[in-house]
Amino acid sequence: MRERKDDLMETECTREQLEFHALARRKVIGRFDGGMISSDAGGLLLRELEMRCDILGRLGDCFHDYRDKDLIEHTVDSLIRQRVMAIALGYQDLNDHDSLRHDILMGLLSEKSDPTGGDRRGQDKGKALAGKSTLNRLELTPADANEKSRYKKIVVDGGEIDKLLVDVFMESYERPPEEIILDIDATDDPLYGHQEGRFFHGYYGHYCYLPLYIFCGEQLLCARLRKADTDPASGVVEEVERIVGQIRAEWPEVRIILRGDSGFCREEIMSWCEGKPGIDYVLGLAKNNRLRKSILAELAKAREQYEAEQEPARVFKDFRYRTLKSWSCERRVVGKAEYLAKGENPRFIVTSMESDEWEARALYEDLYCARGDMENRIKEQQLALFADRTSTAFMRSNQLRLYFSSFAYVLVQALRRLGLEGTELARAQCDTIRLKLFKIGAQLKVTVRKVWISFSESYPYISLFWEVFARLRQIPARC
Repeated sequence: MRERKDDLMETECTREQLEFHALARRKVIGRFDGGMISSDAGGLLLRELEMRCDILGRLGDCFHDYRDKDLIEHTVDSLIRQRVMAIALGYQDLNDHDSLRHDILMGLLSEKSDPTGGDRRGQDKGKALAGKSTLNRLELTPADANEKSRYKKIVVDGGEIDKLLVDVFMESYERPPEEIILDIDATDDPLYGHQEGRFFHGYYGHYCYLPLYIFCGEQLLCARLRKADTDPASGVVEEVERIVGQIRAEWPEVRIILRGDSGFCREEIMSWCEGKPGIDYVLGLAKNNRLRKSILAELAKAREQYEAEQEPARVFKDFRYRTLKSWSCERRVVGKAEYLAKGENPRFIVTSMESDEWEARALYEDLYCARGDMENRIKEQQLALFADRTSTAFMRSNQLRLYFSSFAYVLVQALRRLGLEGTELARAQCDTIRLKLFKIGAQLKVTVRKVWISFSESYPYISLFWEVFARLRQIPARC
């Protein structure tokens, strides 16, 4: 026993190699001496996409840099690429960048002229990228910073970023569509510190923010951080009015349908839509006793069908309804009288569209219920692209983090749309795409004239990689 203990202590004290459990008679030895190797070589697909769509390049234009150009080593463009690409590749924290700054592949994705960092001096030699402190200053720059500020001199223009999200969305269409559906929803962003604007939300049961999202299909048009002590529909009209104005400036004839759950069934939103030509809405409507009484006959019929067939039964009713105080006029409501094994399950929606266009069942099942896919997109961004990493002290910097996560999503979604359509990953979520396409081991060699990337020969999705690469090469560059 003593001999085995001494052997173990000797192994633990050796930092040069790791001795794993033997394979038959062979020792299994590990060393961190592989040289220039990256585990994220598939990120080059994102770079190929960016070289053609210029999404991150335009994001960098949304920042005003007051630094002395003769004294900086990392441009705003490089910092933005480093931060967003890292998020897309699965690195959620600024602390990760103190190690990533050594990664040649990350230097390549950040468009560093020397991705090895060989052109830097002193303690930064061999570190092409910015460290966590530099990136932290980028996030924490106040709105009133200028050339006289001491450390934080890169100011973000949130309005330009909001505009860019809509621009990227419109660029995805070859010609103006006849109709688009804007999905609106809010979610909780849990907080674990004493961040500015935090609030305990009784529904979610914890301190959080309440960000607002607006999607069109899979494409993100708005990600707005908000305090949780506000109504879910707070600020929706302002955001929708901004987005619709920008869209209509390019597509004046497009019809727009606003879709959301009962949290957005507000007089302000409905009356705004009703006052604009070519804009409709379909919104969830919270049930109450008056609404339930309106579909008593349908509920009884659904129960009869359930008892006869022992299968869930639905009966729909189309009627006019007005609240006692909050609504300014009577509106079309569709009631779903459903009976399940657990009993009655009535649901209601309100819409500005007439029955000759959408009959009751199709309106509910085909149009309204499709909004559930937006919740998957929000989960994708929060869980796979770390939109909930709002851990700085201030709402302004947390909004910037939400923007970075949003553009990581926009970049991966563009890859899914342009490179993966028709493939086995056409409907894959961001974390699956990351695992199967981005996480590839590769050895890198940098010479005076070339950057050689030797991918792993045992990578299981070689054919798919080639197919995606070929598709991206066919996309014409923006400029």
